[in-house]
Amino acid sequence: MPRIIRALAACALLSSLAACVVAPQPAPHPGPNPQQIADQRLHQVDGRIDNLAHRIDNRVNQGYYPPPQGAALHHRLETVRQEAHDMAAQHGGGLSADEQRVLNQELDNAARAIGE
Repeated sequence: MPRIIRALAACALLSSLAACVVAPQPAPHPGPNPQQIADQRLHQVDGRIDNLAHRIDNRVNQGYYPPPQGAALHHRLETVRQEAHDMAAQHGGGLSADEQRVLNQELDNAARAIGE
């Protein structure tokens, strides 16, 4: 009889231990590649420059300001684009968050000069 009690106690102990075993958790999904994020930042800046250039063309075509003024604004945008690509060349093709912030501030100023 004591043997049966010990066997039942051992089974109960093993059952409770088996219930405590936690299934292994899958490895967390690695975040996006930092280089891809840097590349996306550069593409965002380029896209914004393209949009502003299109606005300049529309403003000139609608007669809001003369072509020489439009050319000066285009030159300003191309200077920002060159700065962006120079910065990106230093980091293997992308921009840091701080660099993007600085470029966006310059583009904000250019957008104000272009007008709404």
